[in-house]
Amino acid sequence: MDPVRRSPAASQGRTFLALLAGLRPHVSTDRNLPSRIQQQLARDKRFGSRDRRLYRELLYTALRHLPWIEAKLAQSDDEAIRATAWLATETAATLAFRTEWTTGWPALPATVADKARHLGVDATALMPGWFTEHCPAGVVSPEVDVLNTRAPLWIRLQTDDPAAVLAEFAEHRWSVRPSPTVPTAFEVLTEADLTTSKAYRDGLIEIQDLGSQLLLPLAGISTGGQWLDACAGAGGKTLQLARLLGPTGRVDAHDIRASALDELGARAQRARIANIRILSGPSTATYDGVLVDAPCSGTGTWRRSPHLKWCTTPETVVRSAALQRDLLARFARQVKPAGRLVYATCSLSHHENADVVADFLQTHPDFTADTPARTLLPSEHDTDGYFVAPLRRR
Repeated sequence: MDPVRRSPAASQGRTFLALLAGLRPHVSTDRNLPSRIQQQLARDKRFGSRDRRLYRELLYTALRHLPWIEAKLAQSDDEAIRATAWLATETAATLAFRTEWTTGWPALPATVADKARHLGVDATALMPGWFTEHCPAGVVSPEVDVLNTRAPLWIRLQTDDPAAVLAEFAEHRWSVRPSPTVPTAFEVLTEADLTTSKAYRDGLIEIQDLGSQLLLPLAGISTGGQWLDACAGAGGKTLQLARLLGPTGRVDAHDIRASALDELGARAQRARIANIRILSGPSTATYDGVLVDAPCSGTGTWRRSPHLKWCTTPETVVRSAALQRDLLARFARQVKPAGRLVYATCSLSHHENADVVADFLQTHPDFTADTPARTLLPSEHDTDGYFVAPLRRR
C-alpha cells in the first residue's frame, strides 16, 4: 500500500479535494472568492491555524493551476493531490504534506513549460485564451512564469525610524529584506500574521504590494499641495499619498463605497495621519492634483488573486474601460490649471491602460502627458502588474 495512504497527509489530501469541490461551482462567477475561502476555513472547527494555512495554500495553488488540477482529477484523486502538493510553495505549513506526497519527485522548476512537461499537461492552459490579444506583454516568458507563482508579501513603513518595527519582527523571528528601489518597502520572507503585531496596531506598517508602492513615486508626486484621491477605496495609496505630501499637503478621499471609507478612516487614525479628509459625498472643489486609481479587471493581480483568471472575460475588460473613461473625464474637471492628473490601474490590458489615456488626451486637449506612462510588469520587480500615466493640465 502507498505509505501516503496511511499518513495524516492522506486525510489532508481528501479534505483539500472536498474544499476545492465546494469552491468549484463559484470559480467562474464569484470575484470575491477569497472571502468564500476564508469563511469556508473558519467554519470548520477541526482546523487550527496551521491547518488553515495549509488548506489556504493548497486551494490557491489549485486555483492558480486549475486546468492542470482538473486534468489530473480526471485521472485520479491522488494524481490531483500529488500535483497540487508539488506545485505548492514550500512553507512551514505545507512542508510535511509536500514531503509525503512528492517523495521521489524533482524540485519544482521555475518555468511553466518545465512544470507542464513533468506533469504531462498543457502549458498554455494556465492563461485564458482571450488574454493574448488584451495583454500581449503578459503572455510571454517570463511574465507567464511569474504570474503563475505565489505573490510575495510586502509592507510599507509609515515611520521614519524602522528600528522598533525591525526589532519586533526579530523577536517574532520574522525575516524581512528591504527593497532596493523603495526605501519604505520591506519584503516579509517568513510566514507571519502581521496584523497581530504591535507595529501594525500602532499604524507603523501597512501591507501593500511593492508595485503599488512604486506608482506614486513614479508619478513624481512630491511634498505639498491639495490632492483628491477620487477612487480611494480602503486607502492604501491614500495613506501613502498623505505621507508623500507631508504636513503642508492634504488629501481629500472620495469613494462611492461608504464601508471602504470607514476602513480608510480607521487606518488613518491608527497611523495617526492627520492630513486626510474623508469626503461624505461628491465634491466640486478643484485641486493641485487628482489621483484616479480606477476600478479595473485586475489582470495585474492574478498571482495574488488567481481566481480572477477564471471569472474575468473580455466583456469584463470592456466594461471596466468604459467606466475608466467616465471617471477620468469626470474628475479631470477638478484639476486646477497646471495641476496634475494621475491615472492608475492594476490591469495589464492595453484596453484599460494606454487606450483609455489616448482617448482621454484626444478629447481633452487641455491635458498633456506630464511624464511617460509606465507599465510595471510582474517580472520587473517581483510585483503585481500596474499601469500609471501622469498627466498635466495646461
